[in-house]
Parts: sequence; C-alpha cells; structure tokens
Amino acid sequence: MSVLIVGSTALDSIKTPQAENPRLLGGSASHAAIAASFFSPVKLVGVVGEDFPKPYIKLYQKHRIDLSGLQIQQGKTFHWSGEYEVNMNNRRTLATELGVIEHFSPTLPDAHKSTPYVLLANIAPALQHHVLDQMWKPKFVIVDTMDLWLNIALDDLLRLLKRVDALVLNDSEAHQLTKSDNTLEAARLIHKMGPRHVIIKKGEHGSILSNKDGLFVCPAYPLKKVVDPTGAGDSFVGALMGYLASTRGNPEKNLRRAMVHGSVVASFCCEGFGVKRTTRVVKRDIQKRVRELEALARF
Repeated sequence: MSVLIVGSTALDSIKTPQAENPRLLGGSASHAAIAASFFSPVKLVGVVGEDFPKPYIKLYQKHRIDLSGLQIQQGKTFHWSGEYEVNMNNRRTLATELGVIEHFSPTLPDAHKSTPYVLLANIAPALQHHVLDQMWKPKFVIVDTMDLWLNIALDDLLRLLKRVDALVLNDSEAHQLTKSDNTLEAARLIHKMGPRHVIIKKGEHGSILSNKDGLFVCPAYPLKKVVDPTGAGDSFVGALMGYLASTRGNPEKNLRRAMVHGSVVASFCCEGFGVKRTTRVVKRDIQKRVRELEALARF
C-alpha cells in the first residue's frame, strides 16, 4: 500500500568538526520519504521555492516518489543551517530562513486523499490537522513532533493526539509533554492523551514502543563512526511507516519489526551528510543489517 508523507522540504547547511556541506537536500518529509520508498510507494506533500535545485527533484524521482503534491512557489526554499559539536548529540542552529514554508498550506490532490497510511512528519500541528481534515478514513496515522510545537502550539498538538494512532517523539520531548522524568511513566501519560501507540526515540540508544501489548525495546544499529545525524529520526519513522505499508493484515502486529527496519535505515542516514548515504543504499543492504541487528539483540 502507499504512504502519504506530509512535512518540510528544505535545504540544510550542515557543519561538523570534520566538514561543512551547504544547501543539502533536507527536511522531515525528504528524509522520511526516501526512507519509506525502500518498502512502499510514497506520495510526498510539501513546498519548495524557485531556487530548489533540479537535481534534488530528480533524486526524489529516482526513488519513485510521487511529487504531484509538491508545491513549487515563488520565493526561496526553507533553509536551515546548523553546527554539530564533537559530541554529535549537541548541535546549535546558526540560521533559519522560512522562505515559502512560512505560508505553506498542504493541499492534497484527490488521488492522495484515500491513501491508507499517513505520516504527518514534523510540521506545525495546525497543518497536520489540515491534512487529516482532507483524508478519507486512513488505515493508520503516525504523527511526529518536536519541542518547538510543545512550546508554541501545545493546544493544537493535544487535539491532534486524539485523532492519530501513534505518536513519535524523543525522550526529552516526552518528558516535556508529560512533566515526567521517567520514560515509562511518560508513555503511560501520553496514552491517556489519545495515541494507542507511543514510540519514544532515544538516539544512539534505540527506541521504546508502548502499546496494549506492553513494551518493546528496539536497539539502534551500532555505528563505529557517525558523520551527520541530521534526519536520522525522520528516516527512522519514514522507514517504519514504509515497512508497515508493505505488510499484510493489522499494522499493529508488525510495529516491532517495522521499528527494527526504521533503526537500520536511520543508521545509514548517519553515515553521510544529508541524504547522500541513504540514497546509495539498496534493499539487500537493509536486509543485511536487519539480520545483524537481530543477531546482536538475541539472547
């Protein structure tokens, strides 16, 4: 089945202690769509400006991503610039230029409105609401969020959580949302807000799934060297959703294995700047790391 992914499409300028790469293809929807495309057909909805490089359009097309919902408007593409410290867990934003995304309103083509699997990648909760208002009975909806929306759009986010099947966020955001310092308690409190499934990302330490079947701890694929972690979380949830859409039956029964595939695709993302490494991956590379991760976690 197909996956609809709505989020930011951006140009990222990334600096690390080892290198600096300007105006890379980035944004939550870009990373998620490429990751999901390894498993299922993807429909991407976003907005870019007239300055958006044509090779990036071709890169989407190389992954057979449906771009009929991608708006190209007058003005500049959303641009983010950031710098990482030696400890890649620490980064700071150098500049943010909203460009055309400032007035973005995701309008779905008619063919997108019945897509069964929907990933609301990281954009303002009001826009995520607007997407769901246009959908016709999706089978499974996952929403991703970040600390910014917890600070400036909490009411919109809380209303949204009653409309989705799963919420994905990192551990610090879970603590911020629930005011609980305990991850398991935070997951329990988030369930009360609406989502039947809560996935809490813990970076290099993997992720935790909480639902009616209990807890599942998904390890991260261990890497000897991290080049650039930008987009790893989006790649994780994109691959997770793409894998779910490729399976039969109740998606809830396949969530654990979907998380493992998400963890593996995210590991490839971290091995290169932007999407440079991810776009060179083939399916057998993913399958090999899934087998390795299963062997590492078995006891």
